[in-house]
Amino acid sequence: MGDLGSNSLGAVLGVVALMSGQWLMLPLIAVIPVSEAMSDIIQIGYFKLTKGKRFFKMAPLHLHFELSGWSETQVCSVFGWSVCYAPCLAWLWQCIK
Repeated sequence: MGDLGSNSLGAVLGVVALMSGQWLMLPLIAVIPVSEAMSDIIQIGYFKLTKGKRFFKMAPLHLHFELSGWSETQVCSVFGWSVCYAPCLAWLWQCIK
C-alpha cells in the first residue's frame, strides 16, 4: 500500500475516532505510525543535540530493526501482531473505564 492508501485509511481512522468521541484512544490504535514518526523525531533531535551521533542505527524504526539483523518478515510479523493487539487493549481499556 502506498501513500495514497495509507493516508486515506489514516484519515478515515481519525475521523471515526473524532466523531465517536474516542480521540484519546487514537494513538493507541495507531501505535505503528506513531512509533515510526516518533523514531524519526528522536533520531533528528538526538543527532542535532549530540552533533552527529545517532540514537537508532537508522530511522524510521523498522529500518533500525532490519539493520539489527531482523529479516523483513520478522519485522512485518512483529508490527502486524502489535497492530492486532493495540486495538484489543484499547477496547479493553474502554470497557474497564
